Amino acid sequence: MEVVIVPDAKSGGELIAEAMAQLLRRKPDALLGVATGSTPLPIYEALAARVRSGAVDASRARVAQLDEYVGLPAEHPESYRSVLRREVLEPLGIGMDAFMGPDGTAADVQGACEAYDRALSEAGGVDLQVLGIGTDGHIGFNEPCSSLASRTRIKTLTEQTRVDNARFFDGDIDQVPHHVITQGIGTILEARHLVLLATGEGKADAVAATVEGPVAAVCPASALQFHRHATVVVDEGAASKLKLADYFRHTFVNKPAWQGI
Repeated sequence: MEVVIVPDAKSGGELIAEAMAQLLRRKPDALLGVATGSTPLPIYEALAARVRSGAVDASRARVAQLDEYVGLPAEHPESYRSVLRREVLEPLGIGMDAFMGPDGTAADVQGACEAYDRALSEAGGVDLQVLGIGTDGHIGFNEPCSSLASRTRIKTLTEQTRVDNARFFDGDIDQVPHHVITQGIGTILEARHLVLLATGEGKADAVAATVEGPVAAVCPASALQFHRHATVVVDEGAASKLKLADYFRHTFVNKPAWQGI
């Protein structure tokens, strides 16, 4: 995988947004896989700025969701569908008719998971998937010891995750769902380009395990080592425990300008 070390989150967002813009110029109806959370916000803000300036047209792009709460109505302000509408679709000028996501309110949750996997495949697959990473190395909601071949499925949130997410629900943990639907690691690996953004020293151990450690289910993100086109973009804090940091800096500075990420 390629590791790119940037000065800060804003720089990382600009770099990834430009890669997404280049993709949209080549393929205007590209399927973009998006993640929620605070980490990818600089990416979406930088891409939206390019749309506003006329540097890129995202109106024909399609958007695919990484995960969703189970049992939370789609119109709930904290459903990931609602969050992505506010943070990605509306700023990019993309309508909800171009949005794909699992049905978290389905009576048959397993059926909804399988249907979403099929829908992604029938849509031609994800062209570029944005990922964040947890301090324990999880991607999506694939917690440590998730199968590296897993498909879209239901997962039970840990108590700590529910405590962390309570801030989005007026501080009331009882409002936080216990379950989510998440793309599995096997599903994620089918995207043509995986781009993981990590910022802050709190992510340094997870980044080092992902990039330089063995491929192991205890660090789900390490499965990216199997991918043919995976890019890990990290700020100085998140890169602070990489043994090969100087090598990664050298290779990025000296790569051909046309190659991109």
